[in-house]
Amino acid sequence: MTDRVFTLVLLRTPHDAGRRYVSHTVPVSWSILLLVLGAVVLGAGLQRVSGMGLGLVAAPTLSLLLGPVAGVTLSNVAAVAAALVLAVVMRRDIDWRRFRSVAPLLLAGSVAGALVVRTADTAVLDTVLGATVLVAIAAALGLQRHLNATGRLPALTSGALAGFMNTTAGVAGPAMTVYAVASRWGHRSFAATLQPVFLLANLASVITKGLAGATPAADVVPWWAWGVAVAAVPVGIGLGTVLARRVSLRAARSVALTVATAGGVVALVRGVLGLVS
Repeated sequence: MTDRVFTLVLLRTPHDAGRRYVSHTVPVSWSILLLVLGAVVLGAGLQRVSGMGLGLVAAPTLSLLLGPVAGVTLSNVAAVAAALVLAVVMRRDIDWRRFRSVAPLLLAGSVAGALVVRTADTAVLDTVLGATVLVAIAAALGLQRHLNATGRLPALTSGALAGFMNTTAGVAGPAMTVYAVASRWGHRSFAATLQPVFLLANLASVITKGLAGATPAADVVPWWAWGVAVAAVPVGIGLGTVLARRVSLRAARSVALTVATAGGVVALVRGVLGLVS
């Protein structure tokens, strides 16, 4: 396949007046096609086993391949497809009561995150959020024998943080993982309930970007890239389903904690690198 070059144009907001912008070109070839396919398959498979993983794997990979605007948006679309399929597959274990507790402030957190992103330094945000996630996970694990987060307040708080973090850093799972540990939420129900949470969060992201005119144009991301990303989702979920039958609930919970910790590390490292560069 002959390489094709697409120009990724950085978008500006009203707060960006006076800044200089440089277009970014990316050669789109079979190698990029395979990397997009691999990232989404791996992420979808991991999400089937542990409840999360697509955003962590796909977002940074696709951002490197296609640029930040196109990469994250493509990851959002793949995440919507994965969450929709997995919500159907895992529907019997979804705790809709907890989802209804989390959902309202999930949207509020997303809006707040969008407002903060427009004015705050993203490197500072990544650093603070990454460090917060790691400290929260460590504290929740260390104190889990003494914690029993019950009632609506912890659920609402985790929803707000998940929405905020999904918008600012692209990771909603770690905040929900801390809540799961603190509330002693069974992993099977937790992993299943994450799917409508991710579906809502990523739909909100895609719709918000569309309304703001911040989605990449058709000449930026070729049509086949969207098709490959969506088509790769059921492949990854199928492989993950086979693997999930061989993984115990305890091991799946450990995978979820590992993925959440990795999300915090990625955000922290990305933030620190942004601060020193």
